[in-house]
Amino acid sequence: MNAATRSSAPATPASLTPTAPATPSTSASLTPRQWWTRSRGLLLALLLLVTAAIALAATRSADQHGRLDPRSADRFGSRAVAELLKDRGVSVRVVTTLRAAMSAAGSDTTLLVTAPNLLTPSQQSVLHAATTDTGGRTVLLAAGPPSVGALVPGVRARSSVPVSTRAPQCSLPAAGQAGEAETGGFVYAAEGLDTLGCYPAGGLPSLLTLKQPTAGDTVLLGSADLLYNDRLDHEGNAALALQLLGSRPHLVWYLPSLSDPSAAGGSGDQDHSTDGDSTDGDSSFADLIPSGWLWGTLQLALAAVLAAVWRARRLGPVVAERLPVAIRASESTEGRARLQRKANAHDRAAASLRHATRTRIAPLLGVSPRDAHSPAILLPAVSVRRSADEPGLHELLFGSVPSDDAALVLLADQLDTLEREVRTS
Repeated sequence: MNAATRSSAPATPASLTPTAPATPSTSASLTPRQWWTRSRGLLLALLLLVTAAIALAATRSADQHGRLDPRSADRFGSRAVAELLKDRGVSVRVVTTLRAAMSAAGSDTTLLVTAPNLLTPSQQSVLHAATTDTGGRTVLLAAGPPSVGALVPGVRARSSVPVSTRAPQCSLPAAGQAGEAETGGFVYAAEGLDTLGCYPAGGLPSLLTLKQPTAGDTVLLGSADLLYNDRLDHEGNAALALQLLGSRPHLVWYLPSLSDPSAAGGSGDQDHSTDGDSTDGDSSFADLIPSGWLWGTLQLALAAVLAAVWRARRLGPVVAERLPVAIRASESTEGRARLQRKANAHDRAAASLRHATRTRIAPLLGVSPRDAHSPAILLPAVSVRRSADEPGLHELLFGSVPSDDAALVLLADQLDTLEREVRTS
């Protein structure tokens, strides 16, 4: 494979080769120390942001875990009132889907909806239709404008008021037995309905009871604070909660969930569909992602782009660098030949030898450099200077790949002979 070195230019003696003075490197790549110096501020800010987010999430999750869940003993849970109801002989059943809530409704059941505002409009309509004629009691906690119109037609929710201790100021037996309680939140106004309001705030009741034609009733409670574990023992909160939720032997505790199939557009029950058509509840993954997360992702992407623009390297003009040393042509050629021999690259070595020979003999034959590698132009010109036939010349200058090192050496010798003949003819 060392025959590939024969196509190189004559070597220059080491004593005649100028050696450029060594110059310091001006490479644009950063050392680890420089990278750390430039990015430590951004990394520190990112670390603080992540730490704060984790701490905030842990704090909020610790406080809000099991909110109004009768199985939770946290401060915002409702296990205390659930246990008191069980002691009074009331069964407590927890459901998280609209279908289960509707199937459990009945004349001997109290249906407690802990988050009416989380229900979609279709869920609200279906729930109202399913509970109107059951003869049971429906208790809606903190039902605001998004849900009151559909769940209790004819009732309007006004702006929220602070939760504080208030007197009942009504003839409702449950409120009379409880006395003062911590109420507030939304206040309600009704026109032309058989209602009874208690615990007024600003002239409007924060507890509203609506009688149903079938001996059932609907209770609107403007705030759910009195059901929390840490506030149940304040004032008459426990008595009022037991009176409102324990009037019937069964209590269905409905915790609306975004994972409910009916929240994606289905009604939750074919028989209670508002339009009479059944829905399969199937939805794509994108449909289950709240719109706020999509906007949040877009904002994060925009922030990442702005950060990249801010921290991107400003490229200046190209800087010409002098090589620290001069490399002999023979060393470069020999190094390449060794690499080709190690890779057993007979094809590359043969192509390099033939290409160099054609390039050198073309000017001697009056062939332009552009046509030096065209067999149709170069071979006739060589035939004029040499007695060999064109087929033999074609194999020599444009032929196949040598099979081994010996064939490659033979090819190099033949190319040298051809070049000498062209030069001396």
